[in-house]
Amino acid sequence: MLKVYRGAVSKRLKNPVVSIGVFDGVHRGHSAVVETIIRRSEEMDGEPVIVTFWPHPRIVLGKTPEKLKLLTTLHEKRVRLESLGVRHFLIIPFSGDLSLLPACEFVKKYLVAGMGLKHLVFGHDNHFGRGREGSFENMKDCARKLDFTIEQVEPLFYKGERISSSSVRMALLSGNIRLANSLLGYPYTMEGKIVGGMKIGRKLGFPTANMHIDDPHKLVPSTGVYAVGVEAGKKLFRGMMNIGYRPTLKRRRDHKVLEVHIIDFKGDIYNRNLQIRFIERIRDEKEFAGLEELKGQLKKDKEKITELFSKLKP
Repeated sequence: MLKVYRGAVSKRLKNPVVSIGVFDGVHRGHSAVVETIIRRSEEMDGEPVIVTFWPHPRIVLGKTPEKLKLLTTLHEKRVRLESLGVRHFLIIPFSGDLSLLPACEFVKKYLVAGMGLKHLVFGHDNHFGRGREGSFENMKDCARKLDFTIEQVEPLFYKGERISSSSVRMALLSGNIRLANSLLGYPYTMEGKIVGGMKIGRKLGFPTANMHIDDPHKLVPSTGVYAVGVEAGKKLFRGMMNIGYRPTLKRRRDHKVLEVHIIDFKGDIYNRNLQIRFIERIRDEKEFAGLEELKGQLKKDKEKITELFSKLKP
């Protein structure tokens, strides 16, 4: 079970093997880092630890925080890291003062004195500390001085392209769900609460649930219609999701709506939380001549999505 600490580890750990980073998305490149710290902790009879910062440094430092789009909320990150086998998760509150702390001083305070650091694992482009000076090369002297060892994990590639949080974001914002999921190593997810809507979908025979995402920084994929998995009440359903502005209804073009139709589901889900797992983008959002034409398209979408799910491996 994952133990979570905020600000500092409350006790010395046994030979902690640590990696530091934002770990946004916990994609396959991050998974390679996690696999390394777990393997080293087994070799050193130690404990695997991930250290991250929250809120995101860009939010605190004012570097266009309104444009920041995150692949994972802090909760999603925690769940994903636990599923990979991490046993200790240290969340350090990021602040302006912390951004001025030299990298070696940061390691000394939080990792060596705080938990008894044994081994530090770097991702291939990992930097931390004042002016991002805490690179693998720059930390070698610090490791010798403070008596811990370090190593760097090589980057991971997919079809010739280096896997990164940025590459996942680009794929999602272009609607390339298959690529995004291949880079992540799992289906991209969003969690949110169901809120009341106009109930037009119900009149068309396709009742939809409008979804509200609490975190304004959570990345929402590009507009369009998607095949999705919907987790509701610990049960997983097939679904079709529309992300967009509902042009057929002539609604506001500045207000993006997330609405999902859960296939073969009956019941009331208002005010409940759902998790959406994106499988594939089916088509662009379109403006139709009227509701009957929209209804006909929704039938085609459902048939296509049902066929798609029938071909997926169980």
